[in-house]
Amino acid sequence: MRIRGQIGDWPVDLTIELEPEEWAQLRRQVELPEPAQAAVAAAVAAPRPDDGQWTAARDVLRLAGQLSGPQLLDRLEGLAGSTAAAKRLLVRLRHSSEVKVESGVDAPVYHWVG
Repeated sequence: MRIRGQIGDWPVDLTIELEPEEWAQLRRQVELPEPAQAAVAAAVAAPRPDDGQWTAARDVLRLAGQLSGPQLLDRLEGLAGSTAAAKRLLVRLRHSSEVKVESGVDAPVYHWVG
């Protein structure tokens, strides 16, 4: 996992490497609500064309209601399979009329408005 950004004027570029057992432990600690789990599982289960990924990305935010930018990017990376594809989905969500983006303390917050 790579985290990039800024804290004040200081640039941050942090890489976190975890073993498969550590990822499993994290997954157990961060349980999604049932509808969100179903949406993520359905999105990851089968390869989808670009429009399928878009629909799944919208569903992730819709079911969550609101997510911070880093949380949403993390979920989209799992959905899209790469950071680049996840960022494209994030930009698309940012410009969607169904999404409202507010400035949070540390990161933007994405709200589903439908």
